Amino acid sequence: MPTARDTGAKLPPEQTALLAGHEPLLGDASPGRWTDAGMAPDSREESSRRQTAEGGVALDGSNHEVGFARGVAIGISLFVLIFIHSTNMSGLTMIQGPLAIDLHAPTLAMWFTTSYFISASSLLPVIGRLAAIFSPRAVVLPCVALFALGSLFASQAHSFAAFVAGRIVMGGGGAGIVVMAVVFVIELTDKKTRGVMIGFVNAAFTMGVSVGAAVYGVLHPVVGWRPLFWFQTPLAIIAGIALYLSLPPSMSSPPAQQNGKPIPLSRKLASIDYLGAILLVSSPFHPSTKHKTNTSQTLTIILFLYSLAGDIHPTPLILSLFSLIAFVTTEFRLATNPIIPLSVLSSRGVLLSCLAQLGLITARWSILFYTPVFMLAVRASPPATAGAVLIFTNLGFSLGGLAIGYLHIRRAGSYYAAQLLSLLFSFITITFLAVISHPTTPSLVFIAIVTLNGVATGIALNYALVHILHLSHPSTEYVTTSLLATFRGFGGSFGTSLAGGIFYRVLRDRLVNGFLRLDGTPELGPARRKLVDRLLGSPDLVWYGDDVLAPRERHVAVDGYATAIKGVWQAAAVLALVVIVVQAAAGWTSPREEAEGRLHEDEE
Repeated sequence: MPTARDTGAKLPPEQTALLAGHEPLLGDASPGRWTDAGMAPDSREESSRRQTAEGGVALDGSNHEVGFARGVAIGISLFVLIFIHSTNMSGLTMIQGPLAIDLHAPTLAMWFTTSYFISASSLLPVIGRLAAIFSPRAVVLPCVALFALGSLFASQAHSFAAFVAGRIVMGGGGAGIVVMAVVFVIELTDKKTRGVMIGFVNAAFTMGVSVGAAVYGVLHPVVGWRPLFWFQTPLAIIAGIALYLSLPPSMSSPPAQQNGKPIPLSRKLASIDYLGAILLVSSPFHPSTKHKTNTSQTLTIILFLYSLAGDIHPTPLILSLFSLIAFVTTEFRLATNPIIPLSVLSSRGVLLSCLAQLGLITARWSILFYTPVFMLAVRASPPATAGAVLIFTNLGFSLGGLAIGYLHIRRAGSYYAAQLLSLLFSFITITFLAVISHPTTPSLVFIAIVTLNGVATGIALNYALVHILHLSHPSTEYVTTSLLATFRGFGGSFGTSLAGGIFYRVLRDRLVNGFLRLDGTPELGPARRKLVDRLLGSPDLVWYGDDVLAPRERHVAVDGYATAIKGVWQAAAVLALVVIVVQAAAGWTSPREEAEGRLHEDEE
């Protein structure tokens, strides 16, 4: 039968491929998930029909049945892993100042968090692909081992490079934890309860984020920073082993079969796009304080983030573009079974949805990262109290996701209008937060707006996952959801790194100009330059430093921090508006609906 490409029929606007020549065909919309792992489309369709005929799982049911006890064990083990992973996403905001001083890297504090985000985000599509080729259960123990070894290595570091290396290894394990959370929701829940389960997973993530800042702030003065990392090693190992043993045996091998026989291991290994994986995954990177970078060890995301973090570096910015072109060319022209299938790379709806999530999470993390800093440096809150503010916004995040999953997301399908409304709600809260970010704002008002932003983001993220499943081919759910998680993870990197670039540039200018006016001199003296450097890396010095600032010096510091954070949140508000436009362009038509439309046109 002729296809739409043969007959000249056009795809609906929201499903038009971003990269022409790779539009998904009707055969790509098969219901199996294990695409490109050695299983042809026809065999996937035959396998799906056979499973249904033999009394397999219905389309609306779960793919693996688990009993109550097993389900509880899976839930608890996965919750512990998610909780540990997410505490590493926020905890360092409260200890980065003392940690940077201890590691003799006061101007590189932002990389403690960014290195973890980049590593975790870069590996997400690769691990999602490996879960599809081998099995979801097969990735559990290796990823947990990476996380445990990385946390142990970081706890013993005595230099900036060693600590960041440990964080990178931890991030690789963290990527596996994120993939597990998404894949197990898809595999172990039915479509009626999927929305609520997604809400619970998001609640676990945000609980770790909120508690992490508070716990790190409380425990660091008591035990130091090293136990905060090595203590994660035994917890991760115990939870990982418990999760592995709790998963049903049916998840030990992928259901990808050809003529009823499992695919040999050699064929699975041969199906991996190694070159694409190398180009996608970033190598360990030691950022320099100079305008130089080791280009042999940096790839697209690291190059881009480094080029815009702090001072602007044109060379890595240009190199990041070439790295991106090399990856896309490899996936489209060289790889037989690309890391990201062509039906995903060429889907306008999927890629624009991912870009919208990138912008949303970037804006969200600019709030999560700088809310404790605002409370600490501008509102004079103690470190433990400043970190505890995140509890309110993340509680709102959890309640928003759970409520919308229970009340509205009760089916699979499009949630186009609802998602746009949730993004509009988020934009309004960020805009209002930027308006009230000054020292005289009542704390209750500030906390209320931050909490509402959490509610809006929780709702938007829940809608986003269900909607992108609607926009993606059923055969690529693992990779699509991993790609979505990748862009969300990069949003964390962008939110901390790019927002950090804005923050540090504005703060430095305000501090320098403020102290120049205060001293009445044309340039800063050595003592003032040292004070500026210390204030840039340690917001707690404004009110709780060893050397007490004079009232006029503190006024300059408070004004600098308030202005810098306001600038970050103004940029986040603009970005949130762009997110609405990008998500609106993603559309609402699923590949199956689009294929049926083309089939109807061909028949006519």
